[in-house]
Amino acid sequence: MADKASRNKQYEYKANSNLVLSADRSLIETPRSNEPSGEVESLWGKMGKTKMGDLAMARQRNEELQEMLSKLRKRQKDKKEDEPEITKKQKRGGEDAFSSAFSSGAYRPKTKETKAVYESMLNFISSCLGDQPQDIIRDAGSEALLILKNEDMKAPAKKKEIETLLGGAIPENKFAELTDLSKKITDFSDETEKAVDTLDEDRGVAVVFDDESEDELELRDEDEEDEEDEVAVEEGTKRLETLNADDDAEDMDTDAANDLDPKDIKAFWLKGQVSSRIDNDPLNSQKIAEQIHVILENDDERDVENKLVQLLNYSNFDFIKILLRNRLKILWCSKLVHAEDDRERASIEDHMRNDPRLAPILDALHRGGGKREEKREKEIRKEARSLKAKDKDSEKDDKTRAKTLLDLESLAFAQGGHFMSNKQCKLPDGSFRKQKKGYEEVHIPALKAPPLEHDEKLVKIEDMPDYAQKAFKGMKSLNRVQSRLYKEAFFQNDNFLLCAPTGAGKTNVAMLAMLHEIGKNRTKDGQIDLEAFKIIYVAPMKSLVQEMVGNFSKRLEPYGISVKELTGDSNLTKEQIKATQVIVTTPEKWDIITRKSGDRTYTQLVKLMIIDEIHLLHDERGPTLECLVARTIRQIEQTQEMIRLVGLSATLPNYEDVATFLRVKPENVFAFNNSFRPCPLEQQYIGITEKKAIKRLQLINEITYEKLMEQAGTNQVLVFVHSRKETAKTARTLRDMALEQDTLTKFLKEASSREILQAEAETAKNADLKELLPYGFGIHHAGMARTDRTLVEDMFADGHIQVLVSTSTLAWGVNLPAHTVIIRGTQIYNAEKGRWTELSPMDIMQMLGRAGRPAYDSFGEGIIITGHTELQYYLSLMNQQLPIESQLIGKLADNLNAEIVLGSVPNAEAAVNWLGYTYLYICMLRNPTLYGISASEADDDKLLVKRRQDLVHSAAALLDKANLIKYDRKSGNFQVTDLGKVASHYYVSHSTMAIYNDNLKPSIGDIELFRLFSLSGEFKYLNVREEERVELEQLLDRVPIPVKESIEEGSAKVNVLLQAYISRLKLEGFALMADMVYVTQSAGRLIRAIFEICLKRGWAQLAMKALDICKMVDRRMWSSQTPLRQFSDIPEDILKKIERKDFPMDRLYDLNAQEIGELINFPSMGKALFTHVHQFPKVDIEAVVQPMTRSMLKIELTITPDFKFEEKYHANAEPWWIIVEDVDGEKILHSEYFLLKRKFADQEHNVSFSVPLFEPLHPQYFIRVVSDRWIGAETVKPISFRHLILPEKFPPHTELLDLQPIPLSELRNPEFEKLYAGRFRFFNPIQTQVFQSLYHTDHSVLVAAPTGSGKTICAEFAILRELGQNPTAKIVYVAPFVGTVKERFRDWSESFGAKLGKKVVELTGETAADLKLLEKSNIICSTPENWDLLSRRWKQRKNVQAVNLFIVDELHLIGGAGDTGTLEVITSRMRYISSRTEGNKIRIVALASSVANAKDLGEWIGTTSHTCFAFHPNARPIPLEIHMQGFDIPHFGARLMAMSRPTLYAVANHAQGKPTIIFVPNRKQARRTAKDLISFSDPEDPNRTFLHVSADDLTKATEQLENKVLKEALGFGVALYHEGLMEREKRVTEHVFASGAVQILVATYNMCWGLDLSAYLVVIMGTQYYDGKEHQYTDYPIADVLQMMGRASRTEEQLGKVVLFCHGPKKEFYKKFLYEPLPVESHLDHFLADHLNSEIVTKTIENKQDAVDYLTWTFFYRRLAQNPNYYNLQGVSHRHLSDYLSELIEHTLSDLEQSKCISIEEDIDVAPLNLGMIACYYNIKYTTIELFNSSLQAKTKLKGIIEILSSATEYDQLPIRHGEEKAIKRLASHLPLKIEKPNYSTSLTKVNVLLQSHFSRRSLSADLAQDQSYVLEHSVRLLQAMVDVISSSGWLSPALAAMELSQMVTQAVWDNDPVLKQLPHFTSEVIQRCKDNKVENVFDLLDLEDDDRNTLLKMTDAQLEDVAKVCNRSVAPPKKKIKSLPHPFTRRTVQVFTFCCSLCNSAA
Repeated sequence: MADKASRNKQYEYKANSNLVLSADRSLIETPRSNEPSGEVESLWGKMGKTKMGDLAMARQRNEELQEMLSKLRKRQKDKKEDEPEITKKQKRGGEDAFSSAFSSGAYRPKTKETKAVYESMLNFISSCLGDQPQDIIRDAGSEALLILKNEDMKAPAKKKEIETLLGGAIPENKFAELTDLSKKITDFSDETEKAVDTLDEDRGVAVVFDDESEDELELRDEDEEDEEDEVAVEEGTKRLETLNADDDAEDMDTDAANDLDPKDIKAFWLKGQVSSRIDNDPLNSQKIAEQIHVILENDDERDVENKLVQLLNYSNFDFIKILLRNRLKILWCSKLVHAEDDRERASIEDHMRNDPRLAPILDALHRGGGKREEKREKEIRKEARSLKAKDKDSEKDDKTRAKTLLDLESLAFAQGGHFMSNKQCKLPDGSFRKQKKGYEEVHIPALKAPPLEHDEKLVKIEDMPDYAQKAFKGMKSLNRVQSRLYKEAFFQNDNFLLCAPTGAGKTNVAMLAMLHEIGKNRTKDGQIDLEAFKIIYVAPMKSLVQEMVGNFSKRLEPYGISVKELTGDSNLTKEQIKATQVIVTTPEKWDIITRKSGDRTYTQLVKLMIIDEIHLLHDERGPTLECLVARTIRQIEQTQEMIRLVGLSATLPNYEDVATFLRVKPENVFAFNNSFRPCPLEQQYIGITEKKAIKRLQLINEITYEKLMEQAGTNQVLVFVHSRKETAKTARTLRDMALEQDTLTKFLKEASSREILQAEAETAKNADLKELLPYGFGIHHAGMARTDRTLVEDMFADGHIQVLVSTSTLAWGVNLPAHTVIIRGTQIYNAEKGRWTELSPMDIMQMLGRAGRPAYDSFGEGIIITGHTELQYYLSLMNQQLPIESQLIGKLADNLNAEIVLGSVPNAEAAVNWLGYTYLYICMLRNPTLYGISASEADDDKLLVKRRQDLVHSAAALLDKANLIKYDRKSGNFQVTDLGKVASHYYVSHSTMAIYNDNLKPSIGDIELFRLFSLSGEFKYLNVREEERVELEQLLDRVPIPVKESIEEGSAKVNVLLQAYISRLKLEGFALMADMVYVTQSAGRLIRAIFEICLKRGWAQLAMKALDICKMVDRRMWSSQTPLRQFSDIPEDILKKIERKDFPMDRLYDLNAQEIGELINFPSMGKALFTHVHQFPKVDIEAVVQPMTRSMLKIELTITPDFKFEEKYHANAEPWWIIVEDVDGEKILHSEYFLLKRKFADQEHNVSFSVPLFEPLHPQYFIRVVSDRWIGAETVKPISFRHLILPEKFPPHTELLDLQPIPLSELRNPEFEKLYAGRFRFFNPIQTQVFQSLYHTDHSVLVAAPTGSGKTICAEFAILRELGQNPTAKIVYVAPFVGTVKERFRDWSESFGAKLGKKVVELTGETAADLKLLEKSNIICSTPENWDLLSRRWKQRKNVQAVNLFIVDELHLIGGAGDTGTLEVITSRMRYISSRTEGNKIRIVALASSVANAKDLGEWIGTTSHTCFAFHPNARPIPLEIHMQGFDIPHFGARLMAMSRPTLYAVANHAQGKPTIIFVPNRKQARRTAKDLISFSDPEDPNRTFLHVSADDLTKATEQLENKVLKEALGFGVALYHEGLMEREKRVTEHVFASGAVQILVATYNMCWGLDLSAYLVVIMGTQYYDGKEHQYTDYPIADVLQMMGRASRTEEQLGKVVLFCHGPKKEFYKKFLYEPLPVESHLDHFLADHLNSEIVTKTIENKQDAVDYLTWTFFYRRLAQNPNYYNLQGVSHRHLSDYLSELIEHTLSDLEQSKCISIEEDIDVAPLNLGMIACYYNIKYTTIELFNSSLQAKTKLKGIIEILSSATEYDQLPIRHGEEKAIKRLASHLPLKIEKPNYSTSLTKVNVLLQSHFSRRSLSADLAQDQSYVLEHSVRLLQAMVDVISSSGWLSPALAAMELSQMVTQAVWDNDPVLKQLPHFTSEVIQRCKDNKVENVFDLLDLEDDDRNTLLKMTDAQLEDVAKVCNRSVAPPKKKIKSLPHPFTRRTVQVFTFCCSLCNSAA
């Protein structure tokens, strides 16, 4: 049935009503119902088809049915009052022309002309009455017409009556205008005014005053007989509805088919039927629908039929039959759905209930279906349950059963927060009721406070801990409530719930909980660790948030605690959040924060969450609170990090349910009733029974005055009204009534008060206040000036003002109590609902909380004046009898989407589990029938698993239908879509997203875009009221964007209001202003959502339009206005002058201040405008394009800010969008979010990205850099492709042949076979295919295959062949990374070294030592730099020429990031050496990943077509399954956090307990990921158990580890692998992972090259790292990504898996190059100078022609012709190449000449100079040697040398990590040598700080320690070069300083430190003891006796041994030796000392 209903609903008109335009009803001429048409009319049908006597029988049956109906109505009425189940919610649609309030006596215009006049009249009345509901205004209009149309009254009398009606004097001209309007209304009749109203005057509420007096109302079950009666009555009633029903069965079937279900008749049902059946034109269908509606109001059915036939023609007779048969249903259901408010709806329902014809319709609406359907459904469910019970495998059946699709809308509570599940309200003893004319009073006495218990004491502040007393300054003790919770709140960690009345001191209880958390983070010395915790205080209202911020800030100031507000109006930056300990926020804001997976910055340090007013759960905002609490509890369980939850609430009857929801133990639940108010409250509830709206208003005023007089002269009274205008109007009305009845003196007690009031009135700025103050009346609202509000508050507090009329600002914002509080009416305009609704419970309780002054009154009085129907609600609310129910079902779909996007709910099973954490689940368990669950269902499913499954299924189906998720109904898996992400991020409902999805088209313009916004589901209840139509029409003429719809449409109103807001137009009507506020509050996020959708879909023009509208809403200006309007301090007249000049913003940049002043004829403003013009955000962009392939273009974008960054206007950063558009500007090819930070605003910024190229090639692309916040801030750069030359097509790949695997025996050497024995028996397919070329030939070979293909063994084939032919052969292996080299060295030392006896070495970088190693070894492992240094002088070094085999690994990295061309140079050099030496041909074997241009690489190294193997990336020995997911989060840290949960699920779902490697960007993230994995692990789940050995076995393997974090993680099966680990720790980690002991290895990305481990699953968690030089995050090189992926290649598995998480915009790039081969390009031209310098020094290049010839050996030369544009070459002819190379050589040699490294003789020959030789010898860059030469002076001191050393180009590669500047700054503050003008984001400052920290031996973080090692490693040779440069100038002093600095680097001491500090284990204490004993150097130490020395040093034997090694080796004479062991430092010291002596002698 549910599926059937769902299918039917998809054709309902409401699904498409937003797309249909409504007509202007005023254009429709509606005929009068009884007006004769003049045509001949047939009598057919008027006699009916009845026979003689049928009428009498019908009357008899009618009497019987009337009696049955009477019984039925009584039973239904009782049932409706008692029934707890929810009926189907009545959804209100937009109001159209035929909708009207059907309150008694409402006038309704019949013609277009009278309608327009009537609307003008209502507009006038609305301005007089003020902010009143529409029924009052309409009623007043009808009453005014009655008066004005009364011919018996004279004009003065009419005027007096009108003034009485409208409550104020009316000027003569206004009265004349009103009279003229009334005369124009010609269709007014007073017949309706005389109609008898059917409302019962004596309606009552279900109130029980005591236990004995009245019986309680109970639910009772209907028996079968009653059900039969009910069905019979219903059928009988249906038969009475029409006179045309036949008695035969066929006609009965036809009638049944024509019957409509009343619940299907929605707001636009009739219009939809007309559109589908008659005319699909929206305007015509609207007109016809309105005419039909008018016709159906006629009671003469024959007349109705005739007119319908005339209107619709006979062709639509079937439709006419439906209309006739269901006339009453259509008519009255339409009236119900168009009711203006609840009061009007109740009036209509009462009328229907008392009409026998209409009662069944109402009953059907309330039941939501007939009894037959209910019975049939029960039978089906019963049968399903019985079948299910017979299933043996019940658990499996539960999982696979068909889910039921529920109607979530019907299950939700239609009344929202005003829903009452309690059947009755039992009042306290002493309560009584009074019936009066027009209203009823219920009085409740004040409850007395219970006496103190014998052991109950108030906690004194002085008894609290000292640190806690500061927060209670001025207090002597806690009150009773606070004292009872003192121990639980202040001394315990458990959650607790406090339910207490307003004013009971709940804020102080929250403070106790805060102090407990603060106390936990106090150090021993009393300091507070402010970075260890955060406290979240959730308050429901912004005003309450601000109040709490002020309160807590003042009280926590002594602790240094920072308290900040976080709401929609005030966001916090990351720096502010980091510095804030207490964040006070609203539920919605905190929900937005926590639903974004990346914003864990807010949540990870939260230790305490306090939720104030938690009874908000019952409100329509409750689902938000419910979900964020559930999310917090789940976070606690998942992370095992405790967050204490504290709930504060008003008194609740079902507080146990709330406590269960908050996970509060029963003993920590504290509930206090109203007797614990500090001032007892006497309550009065006044329910108005008057049916006439205007009379209700007058009666309310009279009652207010009456209650006022009861307190007059005795107590002050606070009267709460609900709009600003109403404050003055009410106060004036009450004053006038007092004047009229001569009671004003009671409000003015003393003459002194009168004088004070009179005097203060003169100072008031507000005119109303000035008028009212002298009479003792005051007003207060937020629209008044601050001085006026303060004046009123002070005067009221001093007792001068007796009556204060205020809005709720005094309830929330200001604590100003009064003895008596009167809430004058409980209706307030709700813009979200588009109507007047009841006040929220929080407002009511807060207002009544102001009643009673504890210091002066023994009790307070609270009076609520409300409608009679609301009495029971407010009585229940204020007397602890309103149960808190869950409202989640109504918002279930949207909240489920948020959890899916968050990643916490990946499937339906997890969603069911999530529902188990919600308050909805608690409520369903407590009261299942209330939530639509039958008793049998609840009994069969105790945990409601099936119900939760159905709820999840229904919500997921809704989301799937709206395209927010992809829902696999079979598996239950959810997949989030882009729309879902946008909806969650911007808090947009699924219905609105469905509208956007259906209507957004790339071609729509501004008109359609504004219209689409106005159709958003958030505004579906905004209607056009008659009294505001005139004002809307005036606005419509003033807004710039045309509105297509009629002004009667709600969407047109939304459209106009948004444009009026942007245009800064002023509004008059209160409700209209409230609507504008609601529209504009939603506009920002909704239009942002549209922008995001357009951006993701790649619609360039529409995205720009949406972004412009976003900015226009934010700035409240149109894009056509001058951008300078965005500076608020420019006068309006100046702005208008600029706009009149129509002077473009771009041209203003070219003018100076004087010219700008002259331009606007206002010279004095020229300077200010000039400043603003240059503060306006503007950037210059330059783009360099490089074709990567024929379908991919790389763009290097340089962004240069060209404006003055001012914090006042630009804050800390300016966001920009980088968008690349196609030639038509329609398609977005690339988009990227760019943040320009203030501290880098004066620097250039480089952004690199790739865009696709298409065939045929477009003529150009456009790069648009547009500001995210500033209108008009945009820069566009066209990129022309006119001269673009695309690279040549790549040759085909080598096909992987299906060959028989080669066995090990094919090596034909037993010793060789032993190398692989035990590892495998056969070589893999790739090794098999290349075996012949590598093992049986001497040709050079290139093997380009995916990582993990076994290429290392391919290289070993060549080594084995070489060793087999020549046992003394020399083989060189070069790899770009040190880690890879060390890995090969270890492996080959064990294989070739240990097993074959060959000498395997690793080069060190020391030339002398490396030459010896080269001479004595067989296999040499080296980095490119070390081999370059050794092979430069190949002509003089025979061992270099003697190399037989040269192996280059990872050759594809020659074009990678960080490559300096060295790998390409040494490979070219080895080929050159081979060609220049006779008798020894060097074989080159190159290994690489799959590359697209492998042919070029192969030809470069000398391969043939048969020895160049270029395999496709898919040609893997082990297939690879790749999963890729993009994250559209701009901020890097947030994006990484968003990847955390998907990473955990990837491990659980893909790894299947097998080895997993997770690559992360940095060490910090490695630790965080390991922590998440540990929290995620579950010993009971095999897929989440990561430790696969016993704890004892693991301890044995890891007992030597020192890293505590690593050791702890290994205990849970998670290993860490990063550069900060020691070598021993790395080996242990590798061992435990390779052995399978631990399942997961978390490694940093840069370790991928030195990691010789494989896994089944590889997770790449992010593909960016922080580039400190560019101050931005940069993508990993694609080669690194391929290397990481290659680790998923375990030979034990048949498949490998890779999960790649990346930034959304980069997803397409990675998809391309992960599935296609990588093209390799050379970067040698960027680093050519250093290499040419080396070749010139070694005489390889002696002239410019040699330099050109040198380039022809390089890969760079080969690629020039293949991809010319990549190298900025404009052609491929010989001339182009020759000119390009000549120019390149000329520029490079010129640079070398200017740096004095070489000399150019006769413009051809080149010769090395001294500086060039020094640079070549020490392998340093020519720019560094140039810097040394120009900076070093004869007087340079130590500080200067350090600064020069820090500036070396070699240190440019030193990384600056994100956020590292602060750590460097802290270190710099303690340095001896201060840095002048430090820039902590540069490598220069960082190197200086690290060097001085090294000398000072300061402890550093792991990352900085690693950087320090890099600095020290390079500093020695740089200092050596520096000494040589200084020596060349003959300067002694700086030379000695440089050598001294070298010693300082070696010994890690300052030059003035004690000598003994150079000895190991000599701490400051030891040195001080030695100094005290006159031991100042090593000789003094050696002179001591052993016992004395031991006593002095107090060291262990091991430490003494270390000291002895240094002393004996360094300086000890032979007779004084302690022991004789070498020490590495001494040799260097002696060398430096000897060199210094030589230098001194030469200088002398």
